[in-house]
Formats: sequence, structure tokens, C-alpha cells
Amino acid sequence: MNTELTGVIVTFLITVLLAIPLGKYIAKVFSGNKTMLDFLNPFERFIYRMCGIDPQKKMDWKDFLKAMLTINLLWFVYAFFMLLFQDKLPLNPDGNPAQTPDLAFNTAISFLVNCNLQHYSGETGVTYLTQTFVLMFLQFVSAATGIAVLVGVLNGLKEKTVNNLGNFWSIFVKTITRILLPLCIVMAVIMAFSGSPTSYDGKDTITTLQGDTVNVSRGPAAGFIAIKHLGTNGGGWFGANSAHPLENPTYLTNMVELIAQMIIPIAMIFAMGIYIRKRKFANVIFGIMTVGMLILLVPTMVAEIHGNPAIAHLGVAQPTGAMEGKEVRFGPASSGYWSIVTTIISTGSVNSMHDSSMPLSGMMQMLGMMINAFYGGCGVGILNYLIYIIVAVFISGLMVGRTPEFMGHKVEAREIKIAALVTLLSAFLVKGGVALAAYFSAHHPEIAWAVKPSSWLNNPSYHGFSEMLYEFTSSNANNGSGFEGLGDNNTFWNVSTGIVLILARFIPIIGPVAIVGLLANKKYVPESAGTLRTDSITFGAMTFAVIFIINALSFFPALVLGPIAELFSR
Repeated sequence: MNTELTGVIVTFLITVLLAIPLGKYIAKVFSGNKTMLDFLNPFERFIYRMCGIDPQKKMDWKDFLKAMLTINLLWFVYAFFMLLFQDKLPLNPDGNPAQTPDLAFNTAISFLVNCNLQHYSGETGVTYLTQTFVLMFLQFVSAATGIAVLVGVLNGLKEKTVNNLGNFWSIFVKTITRILLPLCIVMAVIMAFSGSPTSYDGKDTITTLQGDTVNVSRGPAAGFIAIKHLGTNGGGWFGANSAHPLENPTYLTNMVELIAQMIIPIAMIFAMGIYIRKRKFANVIFGIMTVGMLILLVPTMVAEIHGNPAIAHLGVAQPTGAMEGKEVRFGPASSGYWSIVTTIISTGSVNSMHDSSMPLSGMMQMLGMMINAFYGGCGVGILNYLIYIIVAVFISGLMVGRTPEFMGHKVEAREIKIAALVTLLSAFLVKGGVALAAYFSAHHPEIAWAVKPSSWLNNPSYHGFSEMLYEFTSSNANNGSGFEGLGDNNTFWNVSTGIVLILARFIPIIGPVAIVGLLANKKYVPESAGTLRTDSITFGAMTFAVIFIINALSFFPALVLGPIAELFSR
């Protein structure tokens, strides 16, 4: 067990050590400084000419959002129809069927919004064509969208008064060519040489040690696995995701995948400090996010290492911890670490089955998604944290009797209203969705547009409620992981979570962009002795308190009905 703990600590330290130089490089890319990949300039100019883009055109916050939302709508339409007719298209050696309209609706939205909530089984629900040219494509562009929006917000923060957030198209293209593609090539090579398949051949027939003959799915998975983690997407090539031996062959690949899903979110924090010339501010944010992660991680790892108390009560020893739903290759410590990393960062990939986690672990996983701001997804993690900062600035200003200010701009009614709407949205979507699902599940009405609710849950009582709560929490956080005891491939879950996915992705993006766009247009207020310092540990603690209070008030009652009740019923 000490070896497992050492592996977790080493993995995290390597991640941070790699994220620091990556953050410096990212800041150089978006500042226009020279980098080792400047030879890509002609290729980028070719893309701009082909697409009719003027990369020098200035965009205010409304133009920036218009560009982002328009192209995302186009990608959705493309993905929906490709999935709807995938059985009639090439690169389908296993003869996988087309998706139903409700499943295609859910899948297209899910990959578009960086969630990758998979209501289908990876190797049987899509074809090589749609895996590669639809889903993997969306994993690139959704990650690049989040990063591009964050850079636009930072452009509004770094200047005293400005009406230009930069050019969305230029930032978006550079994100893919200068950051995501190079990193993915490196990781895909590692995965390929470690045993992940890269072939377009169909299923292979293998004879097991027991003499059984089984068909094993293959496909060009290595590249897909790379972007699923580096882009904090999380969608699995195989249904078992990173618990599958071809998607995560060894402990080395387990470490690589853990590092990959954390490195860009952490690097973006350091990049922000350099880019807007406020390194102390970025360091405080990194410190608060790390403390938040540890508060969720430590109880999870303790619970998983000590095993199931119900089994211990029977007098059965558990020397290897709680191993139900876990890979022997990785063990409970690494699995517990992965489960928190993947839920706070909105990756949603799994190397163990979260439905088998201890109740305390399940609660920590859900809390990570409910908060959705401890590192968070590519770009959007900092955007979510910015909303909490705006609320903290407003409360702090009232406490000291001053007009709230952030980065030299007065925070007034419009900004606070937007921040309040974004924070209230999460609670409404999660609890409203769960209430609707719980009603159908409890009363079993005859509804023609969904599978009978009594077939949704594999577990009764508190854990069954947790399965439904987890599904809507994961959808709202653009996470994609699930308590897979829930039967979710039906019209109710495909449509309801699809609607949550759209609202929970774009409103929390529109909100921060609008706030910063409004702030950036205001007259700059120089710092004075009475200015609230947002780069102090005190303000960091205040922000953490705001995060705790908002989420406790929003979600504690729902958690009591699910994982907390299950914890105390054992």
C-alpha cells in the first residue's frame, strides 16, 4: 500500500513539474512571442485563407461569443447526422448499427460540449469513421473552444480599458496547432508502443488461457485516448474506458493518462499569471484549488484503502482494500486518486467503476463535479472559478464598505446578476432533473417516450437515488462519468441530460465572457490603500468560503438523500 501511495504522490508532482514550463510556453503562444513551433505559421495562414478568416480582426465580447456559438452549432448538426447514418458509411468492419435519433442527439451534444457522456458502449455503439472523424474531431475542437474562450477573457483582464477580446478564430486555431496536436502526438506514440491498438482492422479472434475463443474489438484507439485526456474530454474508445486493458495497458500508461488529464488545466493557471502579469494572483488560485482537491482526495483514498465496512463486519479481511469494480493492476489508492482527478477536472474517464466506490468516495466525486472549479476542464475550470471570484469580490466589498472592484474595474449590479444566475443554474439543472427522474422512478407512470422507469436502476434505495443524482451532476459539470448501475440509454435520459449538457456548457461560458466584456469597457480605477487585494491568501480563503457556502446550500440536501444516507445506513 505504501508503494501505491508513493505512485500517487509521484504522479501529482510530475504533473506540476511539467505544467510549469508548459504554462510558460502557452503564455508565449498567445502573447505572440517566438516559440519552437513558429514553423507552423504558413500552415495556419493556409487555414485562414481556406476558411475566409481575417485573423487580425478585432472582436468585442459579443462578436467573440457569436463566432464561438455559430461554429459550435455547425459542428452539432454535422455530428448528429453522421451518427444517425453511420451504418451506411464506410470504415465499419464490425457492422455496428446506426444510433437512434435520441441517442445521436445526446452523443453529438455530449462530445460537442466536452462532456462525452456515453449512453452507448464505445466499441459497439459507433464505427471507426464516427469514432475518428466525428467524436475525436469534437474532442479537439471542444477543448480548443474552452481554451480560446479563457484567452479571450484574459485579454479583457490584462488591459486597463479595452473593447477587444482578441480574434476567436486565431486563438482557436493556435490552440489546436501549437498545443493540443503536438502534445497528442507525443502521448499517442507512448500509448501505441505500450500496447494500445492503432489498426483499422475489425475484431480479432483470440484464444484465452482457458481455451475459450473470444472476439476482441480493436481500432485506431491510441490517438483517441491521447486527446480524450489532454483535452479533458474523457470519452472511452472502449466501453470500459481506461479500465480496459487495451485503453490503459500498464501502470505506466495509467500514470501517463493521469498526468495528461491534469497537465493543461494546471498549466493554464500558470499561463494566466504570466499572460496577465499577475503571477501572485495565479499562485493563490493554484493553492486554493490544490487544497480543495486534497479535501476531496484524502477521504476518498482512505475509504477505498480501508475497504468495505460491511465486509469487515463479517470478519473478512481486506488486505488490498475495496477492490470491487477495480483493476488489480492499479489498486484502490490509484483508483481513488483517478476518481477525484477525473471528477474535479471534468475529464470523466474512469479506470475503475464509480458505482462500486464507497459511499464517502461517491459523495466526494459528486462534490468535485458540483463545485466544478478545482482545476476544472481545459479553460473552463478557470472561467468557473472566476464566477466565484466575482461573488467573493462583491461580498468582500460590502463587508469593508467599499464599491467592489476587480482588476481595476468596478463590479456593479449587471456583473453580479450574471454571476448569480450562473451559480443558481447548476443547482436548478441538477436538482430539477433529479426531482423529475425520482418522480418517474417512484410513481411508475405510463410514459410512451421512455423505457419504464422501474428498469432504470440496478440498485434500490439510497444508492439508486445516488445513481440518478450522479448522472445529472455529471451532465451539468460536462464530466461524463457515471454510476453505471443506471440504465441511461433511453429517451428520457438521452433528451433530459442532452438539454442539461447544452445549458450547463454554454451559459457558464457566456456569463464570464459577458462579465469581463462589461468590466473591460469601464474606466480603469488605479489601486489605492483601500483597494481589495485579490492576490492575497486572505482573499483566496474568502473565495474558498464562498465556494463552500454556495455549494453546501445548493447541494447538501440532495447529498443527504443519496451518499450520506447510504454511508450511515451501513
